Amino acid sequence: MKTCPLFAGIEAGDLSALLACLSAVQRGFEKGEPVFSAGDDAAPVGVVLAGGVNVMQEDYWGNRMILAHIEPGGLFGEAFSCAGAGELPVSASAVEKSEILLIDCGKIVATCSSACAFHAGMIRNMLQILARKNIALVEKIGHLSRRTTREKLLSYLSSRAKAAGSPAFDIPFNRQELADYLAVDRSAMSAELSKMRDENLLRYSRSHFELMGEETRP
Repeated sequence: MKTCPLFAGIEAGDLSALLACLSAVQRGFEKGEPVFSAGDDAAPVGVVLAGGVNVMQEDYWGNRMILAHIEPGGLFGEAFSCAGAGELPVSASAVEKSEILLIDCGKIVATCSSACAFHAGMIRNMLQILARKNIALVEKIGHLSRRTTREKLLSYLSSRAKAAGSPAFDIPFNRQELADYLAVDRSAMSAELSKMRDENLLRYSRSHFELMGEETRP
């Protein structure tokens, strides 16, 4: 929880009182278990305490796109919860055994009857979180707008290398999840990764990648 941006600026000793004020509930989820499903009423804000969650959208035929991967300390569902969406257009599932803190968004953005000192800071934090999520969405649109599978892969992997500050980094997806995230065919994507490895553009093993600089190319 200390790494969660929603609680930035709040002392560790105050968290217990804050969670009681928010009526927060901690729940465990097994791998593959849904936290919420498309069509449900607006869900609470989720904070990943341990494990991980994928936020997904499926079309009429069951084709899946991964919209976001949420790691420990991250939030999900906040936009739909704060907007008071009638029915959720997305689903969220645990990608491994996970612990999730569930909070009613109304408890976050509205000052409580006790007028506790936490809420003003939490509202500022929530606005910053929503703004950062919007920036991340713009970045993802940039990946998806590329014309070819290779261009989408290079755009995504380049952004991950920049975020890591290193040409070697891990991604939070397996092959099928990466294909779902980039909205490409898995077989075509795997073939393209093999081609780029043969061309010495990158190296990879499972979810670990390394982008190759000009000096390492033949």
